[in-house]
Amino acid sequence: MLEDTALLPEERIITDSPDPGSVGRVSLEHRSYYVVITEQGEMPAIPAGRMYYDPGSDGMPVVGDMVEIRVLDEDPPHAIITSILPRKSLFVRKEAGKRTGAQPIAANIDTVFIVCGLDANFRVRRIERYLTLSLESGAQPVVVLTKADICDDVEEKVEAVRASAAGCPVYAISTYTGAGLDDLSEQLRAGVTVALLGSSGVGKSTLANYLLGNEIQRVQEVRDIDGRGRHTTTSRQLFVLPSGCCVIDTPGMRELGLMDADDGLAGAFIDIEEIARNCRFVDCSHEGEPGCAVAEALEQGLLDQNRFENYQKMKRELLYIERKQDTGAAAAERTKWKKIHKMARDLNKRDRK
Repeated sequence: MLEDTALLPEERIITDSPDPGSVGRVSLEHRSYYVVITEQGEMPAIPAGRMYYDPGSDGMPVVGDMVEIRVLDEDPPHAIITSILPRKSLFVRKEAGKRTGAQPIAANIDTVFIVCGLDANFRVRRIERYLTLSLESGAQPVVVLTKADICDDVEEKVEAVRASAAGCPVYAISTYTGAGLDDLSEQLRAGVTVALLGSSGVGKSTLANYLLGNEIQRVQEVRDIDGRGRHTTTSRQLFVLPSGCCVIDTPGMRELGLMDADDGLAGAFIDIEEIARNCRFVDCSHEGEPGCAVAEALEQGLLDQNRFENYQKMKRELLYIERKQDTGAAAAERTKWKKIHKMARDLNKRDRK
């Protein structure tokens, strides 16, 4: 039975539905069906047929979504998802490969744990990318550096992350020794939903198991040479901790494409944005223009060159995606009018006969 307010807030039930049994939260997403948590317990669910043909602006449900459902009076009980309730946050990335569509990852997240291992997997530039998308989603990012027990320069790496974390909390932990986990627990309050995000092999599933106190998520070894592992978690899933906090574990992401993340980029690189306000030209590209405050900060060592290059790289990526989407929209519009003109010509030919 549901008792946790993060799963089914009382005010949400009253406001959005007269029947408490008609609201649930998506806890697991499979290719052909979902699992939802309801007042009657967990049960499988499938979207109503119309959602497949006309998903609307919200798209299909994702893990963490609050949904309206119709419970079928069958044994065992299962449900039909009829609509998605308004989301307070949504973590989205660009679809993998050359496509420019959006891929929602999880919804209604309060806090994103950006998980990175303190081993060969450690990459500050990758953390900056996760920070950008986390801030864009509307959730609060927290950087969690795992495997502190096998790292000889923990403090140095923590400081390197803090310098690039835009003021977000940074924790170094070890699920093997328990180091840092008491400090991390302050982020795991009742009523809060936390999503674990990071690449393969960083220890997301190990952390989820530790927090749950059970070996629910399967874990695998990582390669020593680069710290990478295979996808242990193959689908996104929501768990409820004893504290009442909800945790969403996600598969490792080898490709994290940006998607409509201009605000998130500005938030993740607020130091560069503030320096750029002092440039002589408003549209300064920071690539050799006179009076460029960013170039001056780089020369004086006030701005890290690698951080700036990563910022420029992501700006170019966002611009490329935007242009490609505009080109695709223009092509679709041309195709539509070609069909309209062809229909008009065909009608005229028929009228002449």
